[in-house]
Amino acid sequence: MNISQFGSDCQGTVALKQQILVPLNAQTPAAESVVIDSEELTEDEEFERHRLELKVERAFYEAGCALRELRDRRLYRSTHKTFEDYCRSRFRFTHRYVNYLIAGSQVVENLQMGTNGSQILPTSERQVRDLTELEAWEQCQIWEEAVEESGGKVPSGRIVKGIVQRLKLKGTKPPPLPYSIGDVVIIRGRGSADLKKFDGQWAIVVAVNEYTVSVALDKDRAVEPKFLEAIETELWTDIKAIHSRLIPLSQCELDPIDEAAFEILRRRSSFTPRQLQVLEQMERSYGVASSPNQDAIVPHSS
Repeated sequence: MNISQFGSDCQGTVALKQQILVPLNAQTPAAESVVIDSEELTEDEEFERHRLELKVERAFYEAGCALRELRDRRLYRSTHKTFEDYCRSRFRFTHRYVNYLIAGSQVVENLQMGTNGSQILPTSERQVRDLTELEAWEQCQIWEEAVEESGGKVPSGRIVKGIVQRLKLKGTKPPPLPYSIGDVVIIRGRGSADLKKFDGQWAIVVAVNEYTVSVALDKDRAVEPKFLEAIETELWTDIKAIHSRLIPLSQCELDPIDEAAFEILRRRSSFTPRQLQVLEQMERSYGVASSPNQDAIVPHSS
């Protein structure tokens, strides 16, 4: 290619850019400037509008949920060594922004559960950024106050932050926990390193604290309410009878075979005849036979 041809090509490129950029910058009307007469929507159109508006409003929430799943399932591992590198390469997201999105999506889930399905939910992670370090009950309390302060509309991050700061200054107390001493609960410990091994096991409440509930496991443990699940009260009598029989065995140095049987027994809310027989054999073997005054365990067929 000679110099004159190169110059001609450059001029053509500049002219093409001008043809593209000028309409974008100067001639294309903005969507907001289009004015039309109001017109009633059909029922289908109203439904479609609501569906699309929800997609817009939930965009950051869905992004946070997706990122959390990508991270937790390590679905980035075929192309990247770390989740941080993957997000920077694939989405151009900084590590901090990814954390904001994931934490914000968790806040939305807490609000959905704790505000009786309120339709006024966050539309950006910035609106809930100051809530992410708070307890779920605090998030719900502050969000409801922010919505009220905003006149029933989605509050800005500035309003939410202001309420958080005010509450920190005057201090707040959590609502009473919905448990009493003697209640029976199930441990849901998959999200806790300390409670993971007790996941699915029942426990009896021995104390109700300001922020936690103390339950009898291998020892008395203070557990956050989010790791507890209620059990039907009609099962409590059987479970308490089982508990009183298992406590002495828990203090023995069990053979590995008996340890495995014990783990099964302490997750049962009722015993089959065979399971009761195994318990009685273990009690005899370790010299901890049940007292005549203990509640009897009534075996069930399944």
